[in-house]
Amino acid sequence: MDNKQKTGSPDRDRINVNESYELEYWSKKFNVTQDELRKAVKAAGTSADEVEKYLKNVK
Repeated sequence: MDNKQKTGSPDRDRINVNESYELEYWSKKFNVTQDELRKAVKAAGTSADEVEKYLKNVK
């Protein structure tokens, strides 16, 4: 479960696609749709760095 009181690392380094505000934030950050972000997390895991690498290789 996402602890909203802990906003630093490692919480900031992970993407939780079950939280709408995180979907919105990360999809804007990576300039992808929320569905594309979900697919990337499914393929690369929840690490923001790994998702970013995955998305760069897909485009």
